[in-house]
Amino acid sequence: MPAPLHLFGLVHLLILISVPAIAAILVMVQRRLQLNSRWLRYSLAPILFFCEFSYYGCSAYQGQPIFPDRLPLELCDLSMWLVLIALLTLKPAVFDLAYYYALAGASMSLLTPDMPPSYPALLAVQFFAEHSLLIIAILYLVWSGQARPRPGSVLRAMLAINIYAAFVGTFDYFYKTDYMFLRAKPQTVSALDFLGPWPWFILAEEGVAVVFFLLLYLPFHKASQVSPSRSGTANH
Repeated sequence: MPAPLHLFGLVHLLILISVPAIAAILVMVQRRLQLNSRWLRYSLAPILFFCEFSYYGCSAYQGQPIFPDRLPLELCDLSMWLVLIALLTLKPAVFDLAYYYALAGASMSLLTPDMPPSYPALLAVQFFAEHSLLIIAILYLVWSGQARPRPGSVLRAMLAINIYAAFVGTFDYFYKTDYMFLRAKPQTVSALDFLGPWPWFILAEEGVAVVFFLLLYLPFHKASQVSPSRSGTANH
């Protein structure tokens, strides 16, 4: 990563710690000041939108072409749109996908960012801001009780991401791009390094995604099992 953003260096660790901290602060502000939940949700949405499209402004400033290598086709780009819609509408069907893609995808991007040493500083700031906001928005919605993944959401999220990957993979094939790392691993250190060579690491990703999604749903599965028993006890 560009200096001083060394992998798991001080700045990187501070960024990682600040993500859940900011989400917790947003929940506290809403509860203590008794603000209308829409006010905070509607405020986060344009900030996230600005972070996404500032990438293209930064790329233009650097003199880099958008097509075909810098289109919004990465998983985190899809997550941005889903999180944006979830913030504005609280649609359960949208949140079912946004929850898994943002927490699993954006968190891995933050932990092992695909940034060579020559990566422009402006794009590095944009990268961390956008991916951090994706996670902050989802944690805020969950911790404030405004949204939660529904039963069956893991299966729906897996089906949707495979359909999307088929579309992106087709684009990669014709334009020789590497969106979602479907044609090659990133050049920097990543979790894909432990999943074998191409194309086997893509198949391994399927299993990893299922495990991640199930772990992310586990707290809500347990809560749904505890709630009926508690209500039954209260009726005696």
